Formats: sequence, structure tokens, C-alpha cells
Amino acid sequence: MKAAVLEEFGKPLLIKDVNMSGNDNDVLVNIKSSGMCGRDIVIWKGGFRNLKLPLILGHEIFGELNGNPVGVFGTIVCGNCRYCREGKENLCENSVFFGEGRPGGYAESVYAPKDSIFSLPDKDYEKYAASVCPIATSIHASRLANVRQNTEVLVTGAGGGVGIHMIQYLKSLGAYVISITSESKKEEVGKFSDEVITEKEFSRLVKGVDVVMELVGSETINESLRSLSRDGTLVLIGNVSGKEISLKRPALTIMKQQRIIGSASYTRKEVLEAVDLIHDQKIIPIYKRYELINVNNAIKDLIEGRILGRAILTP
Repeated sequence: MKAAVLEEFGKPLLIKDVNMSGNDNDVLVNIKSSGMCGRDIVIWKGGFRNLKLPLILGHEIFGELNGNPVGVFGTIVCGNCRYCREGKENLCENSVFFGEGRPGGYAESVYAPKDSIFSLPDKDYEKYAASVCPIATSIHASRLANVRQNTEVLVTGAGGGVGIHMIQYLKSLGAYVISITSESKKEEVGKFSDEVITEKEFSRLVKGVDVVMELVGSETINESLRSLSRDGTLVLIGNVSGKEISLKRPALTIMKQQRIIGSASYTRKEVLEAVDLIHDQKIIPIYKRYELINVNNAIKDLIEGRILGRAILTP
């Protein structure tokens, strides 16, 4: 099958024919569309040095099994550790990500365990590739922060693949959403937000929010904490540059009794909730489609911030 292969960190993926085989419990899914997650870009940059090359990236996989529309859960979990038994399989001690521990979705087909397959309600694969992972991430993070009606929430990186879908989900909960984005994306992001503020304006215009959804990480976290209320919660979801995060004024967080919570992806139940929201048209998927052979153009556009929403691949 044809795949885009990462053979050297930070270098273009190579489009080539590869031989793959599955285990006895695996089935072969014909990929129709695959999402490009920010995690993939961090891996491409070399942010996960423990990974062994070559790799076929991609854990947001949608396609067909025996002609039926299906998705593939992005991680394979053990089902036996204490976290899996508690319904927190997103914290599984033995999890394996597609695109990392085994070949992922930047290909024409993928082998996946039978219990990693779930049914889709329709064959509009692109909309699921664009938004299932972002919405499941949003569901999980919102529950960690106890977002409710009228909760004032700040979202950094709001024009990205997670951000543009997260602000829609937060609005569906009745939250008041303030979005931080680039000047070039301000108009589009503003269509879904109560307020939209550019990155340059951030430092002087936002104060006293209840919750921050920190999607950017090291570049914005200090401004985010400054904007956060007393007893407020910052949910750390992403660190896109991979740079070390340091707090410039830790006393501020201490004296304001602010909470910083990590959000580790999502559960399988939250994935299925996301599918229902998308199918029911509660969320508008925002994305740009690339053919697999043009994956390096997609990576370049993502790094340079040219894409509103998600980049997706089709074989």
C-alpha cells in the first residue's frame, strides 16, 4: 500500500509503497480520510525522541471495513490497568498510539485491532477526520474544568484544528467564549465566539476569566494565567512548539489559588459523543483537504499557520 513515511525528523515525508501485515486480531481498514493532529507535527519536529523511525503518522483514521463506514480509536488500550478498569482509558499505562507504536493513518490502509473499530452513522469521512478528535478533546477538557452555562472561557490558538471546534462546543454548553487568534483568522474565528482578540492585543484586553483552555503552551501560558481569575482553572491541552514551559510569576498563581490541570486526550465514550454531535450537525467541521501525495505541503501550511481549522488527508 502507499503511505507517507517519516524517515528523518524535520524532513519531508517520503511517499512510497510499503508492506504491512496485521496480527490475528487485526482487520484491514481502507482509509478514506485521516486528520492531521498537532501531536503529529510535534512528532515530525522530533518532540518525541523515544520514537523509533521510520514512522507512518496519524491517529485520526476514518474509512471502510467490508464496505461499512468506520472510525478507528486513536489509541490501543490494555483494558486491564487500574485506569482502564475505572473508565479512564485515556490514562492507560500500556496504551499504544497509531502513528507511533504502530503504523497510522497517513496511508491508503491500516491494520487495527477489531475492538479499536467503531461504526460511523454516514460516509462523510472528511467531516469526522476534521473534527472528531478536536471535539472529543473539548468534551474531556470541559469536564475537567467543570464548564457550565455562563462560564467565561478563554481559548488560545482558537483558529487551529482543536480551537475552532472547541469554541463551537463551548458555546453549545452555554459558555461565554473569548478567543485568542492571529489577525488573519480573526474574522472567521469571530463567527463562533462572543469575543475575539488578536495575539497582539491579548496582554491588555483580557482579565478575570473563569477557565483558560491553553492550546498553545509555552508562548501564551503566562498571559493566560495573568488573565485567569482567582480560584480559576487553566487546562493545559497543548504545547505546540515543544519548548519548555516556565512560569514568569509563580507567586501570581499561588496567591490567586489558580489550578493548572493537564488534559490527556479523551475516552472512547467521548469519541462516540463527538461523532453524534457532528452527525447531528451541532458542530460545523472546519478544514482544508490535501491528497496524501501533498502531505508535505499540508505540514508546511500547518507550521506557518495558514490553515483555518484542521488539515485532513485523503488517499
